[in-house]
Amino acid sequence: MKKSRSLIAIATLCLAFTGVAIAQQSKPLRIIVSFSPGGPVDTVARTLAPQLAKEMGRDVIVENRPGANGAIGAGEVMRSEPDGNTLWITSVGAAAINSSLYPKLTYNMQRDFAPVSLVVNNVELLVVNKNNPAKNAIDFVAEARKSKEPMTMATSGIGSIPHLAVEQLMEATGVKLLPVPYKGAAPAITDLMGGQVSGFFGDVPGLIGYVRGGALKALGIASSKRSPLLPNVKTLEEQGIRGVDTNNWYALFAPIKTPPDVVAAVNKAVRNALSDPAVREKLLALGTDPVSSTPKELALLVKHDTEKWAKLIRAKNIRAN
Repeated sequence: MKKSRSLIAIATLCLAFTGVAIAQQSKPLRIIVSFSPGGPVDTVARTLAPQLAKEMGRDVIVENRPGANGAIGAGEVMRSEPDGNTLWITSVGAAAINSSLYPKLTYNMQRDFAPVSLVVNNVELLVVNKNNPAKNAIDFVAEARKSKEPMTMATSGIGSIPHLAVEQLMEATGVKLLPVPYKGAAPAITDLMGGQVSGFFGDVPGLIGYVRGGALKALGIASSKRSPLLPNVKTLEEQGIRGVDTNNWYALFAPIKTPPDVVAAVNKAVRNALSDPAVREKLLALGTDPVSSTPKELALLVKHDTEKWAKLIRAKNIRAN
């Protein structure tokens, strides 16, 4: 009798766990985006979502929680159950730069999040107004060197990747430039086209349309390799400007207490989704480089870039408003 009761108890417990697992799998997977709809991170998330849904056998919903430099989206995920039903997709800024800019940041990447997978990598493109006489980055730097006043460089905010790319360019060439912070890339691009500022570093996905349409002129890639969408645009290093190497990656994170086996399952699904030819083609067409990783590789990347950008931010005494 005792043995029968034990077996019944074990069976009941197994059924309970199975029921929980089924309930979790029947729920839609939420991907929280820390930025507004239509932006680069949002576009990547919505490109990935349909194939990820196929890989996981359930619905995948993309939700936007913009504001507070990524903290609102981070908070939404931190408060979620660590059951694999909620993920955070964000850029390097919120994951590896904010901690150096905001002493009272409401989240901590190591304490609050479990790395899942890298999704894409973006490089920065140096662009100028279509009427600017510069043909390449060397011409642009030469003009800046001759200018009596520092040439203005639009950025998408203090401490953003475009801002840090400007700081790297000054460090690499010795020229004086004046970073002008905007509330995002869109108003920065508008003023660049209008001639209010001299140049801008931005992600290829956000600039490729303007370059192809002739509204902006591409002068150089801030990476070790050229962009396949702009094969004729040389890297800054090819032009003799070394030390301007930015990578604005996007990655997926889960709440910190998400079980490792659940993280591994999601990681496998993400890797499979990014390997799908149709998904890769769409992402490459956007100007992004689709690339996955293991959770451990992503953790090391976050650590490396946090230290890399913290060093520059300290050296330049950059402070967020």
